[in-house]
Amino acid sequence: MPTEDELFAAVDALLTGEPEMPPPAERARLREAAGITQARLAQVLQTTTQSVKNWEAGRSEPRPPRRQAYQRLLDGWAAQQPAQPSVPMPPAPSGRPAPAAPAPSGRPAPAAPAPAPAAPSAASGSAAVAASVHRPAPATSRRPAMKKKAARPATTTAAADPRFPHGPLAVLDGDGSAYGLNGTVLDCPATTITELVEWTLKESGLGATRLNHNGKDSDPLIVLTAAAAVKLGLPERLEGREERRSLRLAEDHPVVQQIGKAKWQLTQRGFGPWARVYRKTEGSARQCVQLAVLSWDALDTRSWPGVAAMHPAGIAGVLGVYAQRVITPRGSTAVSGLELMTALRPPTRAVQDNGTWVSGHNPGSLGSDPMDPAPPEAIAEHPVVVRSGWSGGFLNEEAYQWVRDPALLSDEECLLPYAVGLDLNTAFLAASARLTVGLSAPDHFHRPVFNKKIPGSWLADLSHIDLDPRLPSPFTPDGTRPGGPAWYQTHTLAYAQELGHDVHPVEAYLRRETGAYLDPWHDRLKTAYVDTLADLGVTADLTDAGFLAAMEDHQQTDPAMAAVLAAIKATVKGGIGKLRERPQGRTYRDGDPWPAMQRPTWRPDIRAAVISKARVNMHRKLANMVKLTGLYPLAVLSDCVVYPSPGPSPLDFLPYAASGKPLMGGFRLGPTPGLAKLEGVQEMAWAVDLMEKGLNPARHIKGGDAVLDDGE
Repeated sequence: MPTEDELFAAVDALLTGEPEMPPPAERARLREAAGITQARLAQVLQTTTQSVKNWEAGRSEPRPPRRQAYQRLLDGWAAQQPAQPSVPMPPAPSGRPAPAAPAPSGRPAPAAPAPAPAAPSAASGSAAVAASVHRPAPATSRRPAMKKKAARPATTTAAADPRFPHGPLAVLDGDGSAYGLNGTVLDCPATTITELVEWTLKESGLGATRLNHNGKDSDPLIVLTAAAAVKLGLPERLEGREERRSLRLAEDHPVVQQIGKAKWQLTQRGFGPWARVYRKTEGSARQCVQLAVLSWDALDTRSWPGVAAMHPAGIAGVLGVYAQRVITPRGSTAVSGLELMTALRPPTRAVQDNGTWVSGHNPGSLGSDPMDPAPPEAIAEHPVVVRSGWSGGFLNEEAYQWVRDPALLSDEECLLPYAVGLDLNTAFLAASARLTVGLSAPDHFHRPVFNKKIPGSWLADLSHIDLDPRLPSPFTPDGTRPGGPAWYQTHTLAYAQELGHDVHPVEAYLRRETGAYLDPWHDRLKTAYVDTLADLGVTADLTDAGFLAAMEDHQQTDPAMAAVLAAIKATVKGGIGKLRERPQGRTYRDGDPWPAMQRPTWRPDIRAAVISKARVNMHRKLANMVKLTGLYPLAVLSDCVVYPSPGPSPLDFLPYAASGKPLMGGFRLGPTPGLAKLEGVQEMAWAVDLMEKGLNPARHIKGGDAVLDDGE
């Protein structure tokens, strides 16, 4: 039995009560305003990222002692980041009410006039793209309704926002039917592009809530089928030579002139496969609509396999899942990947200046202004290089393209029957996790002491380091030994230290302000990738044999969700590539500025950091495989490695403990970024033949003379 003192103490504690935790949405807002990721918060509180997600989604509450620590942190953030003043929002869309769910009889039930419905969410699996088609208005539709599949709750859902009851986007056909998420079909009366823009902004109820409290809402997207494009006055295909070359309508095209006369504007890209039609912002309300023309190849078949050929409802479903899990498409997947970085780390936030709220720099972001790179981080065409006459060399941090010298193959290796290719899941995405990058302008240093915690570019000589020639050198993309002093990113030199070698840089360009800029980008894309694989039946709880079996036919499980997965992978690869987008066009001259370099996200140093870390990660696994198994690779191409094997499966050569668990350090199978999957299997004689011809087996191991996508 408890003593009287114990009971009194318990009663006193109950009377005092615990301080009330902020609501889940406020917890997320305070964390985002402080520029801290869920992964970083989990690390500080010594818990898992999933636990933090659960606390911010209201699915669970922290328990002591983490509750008190979490409460103290939130109170501190609240003192630093007071609630942002409410911003006047545009009135709710004046369009038709959201469609009513079908009544049990099969006839539509009357639409409820009351509060606007929540924004539809992207349901998991095929239910997300094969939902029922229903209209807000007449009971007799021009098309038969599609049977709605039972959908389990979405793994990633958008917050309810009454301003956008019909989701982020719609696909318009030639009959005036605009297909949205979850089977919604709106009647669009527009017959011109300007009428379509007006209808989208005023009546459609399309759009998406900002991804960061300090950011901006996503502009609505209207995807035009070929028939819709023709109906609105656009050519079914870009026809003229100039139009095909520039991928946009000529300035004197009637549609372009019509947009100008109506006081709308186009971006510098003009009216192409992806066009933005906008007016200057009035107050807080954005007036911008994104258009995508399917017949102009807006949905590239490599990034969106098979999507353009789908029924409009299917297209809306695929793009809708992507919009909910990643971002509303704003162009190619590469453009969307870059836009996602800015959406998650907005350059500005509201700050108080003498009692007045003004726009100020958002800590942890890249800011609003472009920044010149250091000369060795740039490319030969860049004005910084041309103006200064720089001739000191450039960073060469690229992905691996290496083949082992066939003379170094042993007889035992040549007698093995198979060559098996392993591919790392989204290797560049895995490398971006907890990656510290520079946020400020570079400063020049002579004879600096190397510090692996400072991001930058270092001039050093690593040619004296002698490594096993049966492995690629970790310091060069082609895997050869460096020939003398060269510029390296921080991770490359840090790995040289890790291998036990002294590093003495001669020169460096370093950045004083640093941060994990890509962490939110990594977290969102990792979740999207893992959730989409799970929708295809590939989950983390599978055994290695079960994982290989699931991966073998996951693309046939649900082609629509397989297309979403392909788009997510292309977003990773393209987003990193866009950080160093080169000039384009026949008229370009070296030294002239080009559009891409005039944005804050033109950051070749960040791209170099990601690739350097990915290549170092690959070499570390290769070296550990030698220690664990004695096996050496035949070839490496970016994130694909080929090994000789006694059997046709990775299970025949990957390292496992006696208990059956995979050994840490080498390659491991699994569905998360950084783990491996089977890329392909061929005969060993086939691989040796390619190596003797100077070709890379990793490029062709998948069969069909396939070329691997760098950085998948």
